[in-house]
Amino acid sequence: MESSREPNLAERIRSRFGNLTRAERQLANVMLENYPVSGLGSITAIATRSAVSTPTVVRMAKKLGFKGFPELQAALRSELEATISNPISKHERWAQKAPDTHILNRFADAVIENMRSTLKQIDPETFNAVVELLSDRDHAVHVVGGRITNSMAGYFFNHMQVMRSGVTHVASNSNTWPHYVLNMKAGDVLLVFDIRRYEHNLLRLAKMAKAKEVTLILITDQWGSPVANFASHSFYTRIMAPSAWDSSVIILFLVEALITGVENANWDETKARMNTLEELFDQTKMFKKFR
Repeated sequence: MESSREPNLAERIRSRFGNLTRAERQLANVMLENYPVSGLGSITAIATRSAVSTPTVVRMAKKLGFKGFPELQAALRSELEATISNPISKHERWAQKAPDTHILNRFADAVIENMRSTLKQIDPETFNAVVELLSDRDHAVHVVGGRITNSMAGYFFNHMQVMRSGVTHVASNSNTWPHYVLNMKAGDVLLVFDIRRYEHNLLRLAKMAKAKEVTLILITDQWGSPVANFASHSFYTRIMAPSAWDSSVIILFLVEALITGVENANWDETKARMNTLEELFDQTKMFKKFR
């Protein structure tokens, strides 16, 4: 079973970034650029690439809670294995050590711990900035997800289109994505969902959108999708669970929190649109009325 108790290296760096020296921050930024692969070279190679000394690498490793650089790299190798693992190998790992307690309790414990860890990583100012971007009617919002996270993107889109105009759910077929990029304008927002087994197509889409001066927002897992290199704001959610599949509970929590933030930011317009929509529903007789 994957443990959700200990923060990974990226989470440690982000939570302690303010306590690092200038050289250590420089090193940290390089290590996060292509995480976790960027930290797997020799200590000399990493120091050279970061333009810092090898003692700086050792000092930062100790500041992050490791005995030294070798222990830091061992943790990175374990994380790399986790990020590329497939559902079958995940199940085989945790099932061998599954405790006797009921799955409902074990899953609930994992979700609660995921929530605690995720909330520690979310900066309220970042959250507020993202809500402001999503609420800005002067710029369109585009939403896209991957093979699994497309359902989260669709859920977000369904609510956003009620509250405001100019919202597009980018189709899951990547062959059509150039058509969507064609309609993107500078200042538009692209919200990307991408969790482990990160998808090459989403990274390519992010690069194309960034080239058009679109503002990228990323919702990813605790390891961090490569799309983060192009995102103005990134949310790192914990997704581990005692299952062959990753958990989307915390991603859904974040999505609903963002929806509520946008709703509150422009309630008068949202309320008017909701009333109009209800009138349209009445005309179609879509829902049963209890009178």
